[in-house]
Amino acid sequence: MSASSPQVHIVDDDEAFRDSLVFLLESHDYAISCHASAEALLENFQPRGAGCLIVDIRMPGMSGLELFDELSARHNPWPVIFITGHGDVPMAVQAVKRGAHDFLEKPFNQQALLNAVDSALSLSQQQQASSAARDRVAECLASLTIREREVLDKVVEGKMNKVIADELGISIKTVEAHRGKMMDKMKVRSIADLVQAVMANR
Repeated sequence: MSASSPQVHIVDDDEAFRDSLVFLLESHDYAISCHASAEALLENFQPRGAGCLIVDIRMPGMSGLELFDELSARHNPWPVIFITGHGDVPMAVQAVKRGAHDFLEKPFNQQALLNAVDSALSLSQQQQASSAARDRVAECLASLTIREREVLDKVVEGKMNKVIADELGISIKTVEAHRGKMMDKMKVRSIADLVQAVMANR
C-alpha cells in the first residue's frame, strides 16, 4: 500500500474479531494495520496522510477511552470510531461528545461499519486538504516583506489604496506596487480570494 493511501488502524484485544474486521475491510480495498492493545498502537503510531482508528472501548490495560484521551493529548488528527458492548454505550456517547467520530454497538452489521469508516476517512481527507491549504497560505504570508504585510492587512480590512497610502505615509503608486507584489506572492487573483485565504489561516 502507498504512504498516501487512507489508513485504517484497528485496536482490539480480540484476535478473532480483529481478523474478521481485516477480512471485511481488505475486501473493500482499505489499507489496514492491527494492534492487540492501546499500548501497542502508541508505540509506533505516527499518523501521516488520511486515516481513521477503530477502537474497542473495553480492553485490558489501557482502555479505549484512555487511548482516546492520550491520542487527543497528542493532537491526533484521525477520527476515532469506537466499538462497544451494550453496557459501554453511555461511555461511547460521552466519547463522541468529547470529539470521537462515531461508535458502533456489537453486534453490528457490516454495512454500518463500512459506512462509519467511509465517513471517517472522508472527514480525515477533508481535514488533510484544509491543513495543506493553510500551510500553503502560511508559506505565502512568510514570503511577504513587512510593508507588503501591512498593505495586505489593510486590504483585508477593506480599505482603498488612497486610505492605505494616507495611513502608511506613502504614495498611492507605492501602495499599488506593494499590493501587486503582495497579490503575486499570495498567489491570488482577486481581493475575495485573498480575504478567503487569509481568514482561513487565522
